[in-house]
Amino acid sequence: MIEAKNVSKWFDGQRVLYDISATFETGKTNLIIGQSGSGKTVFMKCLIGLLTPEEGEILYDGRRFRSLTPEQKRALRTEIGVLFQGSALFDNETVLGNVMFPLKMFSPLSHEEQLERAHFCIKRVGLTNADEKYPSEISGGMQKRVAIARAIALNPKYLFCDEPNSGLDPRTSILIDELLSDITHEYGITTIINTHDMNSVLGIGEKIVFINKGHCDWQGNDHNIFRSTNKDLNDFVFASKLFKEVKLFLQREYEAEEK
Repeated sequence: MIEAKNVSKWFDGQRVLYDISATFETGKTNLIIGQSGSGKTVFMKCLIGLLTPEEGEILYDGRRFRSLTPEQKRALRTEIGVLFQGSALFDNETVLGNVMFPLKMFSPLSHEEQLERAHFCIKRVGLTNADEKYPSEISGGMQKRVAIARAIALNPKYLFCDEPNSGLDPRTSILIDELLSDITHEYGITTIINTHDMNSVLGIGEKIVFINKGHCDWQGNDHNIFRSTNKDLNDFVFASKLFKEVKLFLQREYEAEEK
């Protein structure tokens, strides 16, 4: 579990995060949503430790990040996997080479054990016969799978994903969502996903944190989001005609159940 307690952040005297408190649960897909410029990316960077908040604190299963020694912080970072928005694969490395990279850098395993782990991760994300291919030789969806395999290579306790569906078609986006959800549940990972994708919100949003103008304006899940009375949240999530119709339909269903 990761906890944020009263996190605030400034840049050049301008406040961008206001006393945000949120809990991200173990073994669940936790989503951070909000409009562009809302502060959600800054918030995620604070959670990862890439930015230091001026106020508040971040706790990893009770461990206060600020209080950790440099050695303890290095150890904690080996427990963290990151899936970058653009996959961020090394163009001059094969699929296997990309997945091997964090193992070579941080794992105490022997070379043979690292290879075994890399092959396992590649297989786990559904890639076969792709070990020796380069990123330019595979599709965007396959590249994202490689990036997920690399992110879980060190068997992380915490997985951060920045816009994992960016640039993908709707069908592939759903497959990536399902893969992240399956891995989260299978390995009991605390997964935090920064997303604009409303299909992700409604499909795998077991815990949702809505950031609005630097504030945490709402927390809930993919079920009770339909009952929210938060206007800004409703305007953001149900902006499209399709999602508005879905919300109206489910509201009628809920009302019928309560009668």
